[in-house]
Amino acid sequence: MGEQRVSLTIEDGVADVRLSRPEKRNALDPGMFAGLIETGERLKNEPGVRAVVLSGEGPDFCAGLDFGSFRAIASNETRPALEPDQVAEGPAKATGQRAAYVWAEIPAPVIAAIRGHALGGGLQVALGADIRIVTPDARLSVLEVKWGLIPDMTGTQLLPELVGRDVAKELTFTGRVISGDEAVALGLATRADADPVAAALALAREIAGKNPHTVRAAKRLLDLAGRVELAEGFAAEQTEVKALIGSPNQVEAVTASFEKRTPVFED
Repeated sequence: MGEQRVSLTIEDGVADVRLSRPEKRNALDPGMFAGLIETGERLKNEPGVRAVVLSGEGPDFCAGLDFGSFRAIASNETRPALEPDQVAEGPAKATGQRAAYVWAEIPAPVIAAIRGHALGGGLQVALGADIRIVTPDARLSVLEVKWGLIPDMTGTQLLPELVGRDVAKELTFTGRVISGDEAVALGLATRADADPVAAALALAREIAGKNPHTVRAAKRLLDLAGRVELAEGFAAEQTEVKALIGSPNQVEAVTASFEKRTPVFED
């Protein structure tokens, strides 16, 4: 079921992941949750992947939880996103949390390309990416309050890192829908582009041309910032740079630069 909801192609080190339920605005149902988790887990260990682009088929990124799931909640049935993932090893345990946070756990950079709606759980999936590129008129919202709920797919913990605690509270308490341009102004999105998928793929290809060990080390370090004490972060920085200095890919980067040619890196 999961594979029907999410497509994956890999070319020249770039993984192109697409939520593939456009007739339902890529809404989250059990199959979509499964597809996101399965695909993300595969990419955590897929050799040769140097960058990932995450987008939605059709006009929307993801409109949030499928209305059928809301009916299940209203009738006191189990909400799919709350089901525990029995094999989860990271901090996220519930299925919905895994579907969003697995993208943060991929060693390579992940770029979310957002057009149309990214609402509720759809927005939380995008929060798992390292970079978010949006159309100026995209519509984003922490929508859960509309349904009498809270963001429960890691959003309460990740959103304040991007926009600050006070803005995160305002967006969460009101469910206000914001445009792509406002999302950029608030820090929720990285930048706006009329064609975010093309822009994300171009950026991914650029990243894929860099030393993959350097990029992954940089992601690990930047993900520590603000989450650990400075002494731990500084020590990690030294550990990473010592591993890079003199490594084959680092030597290749220097050699190619001096020889004015495109470097050839090993994964």
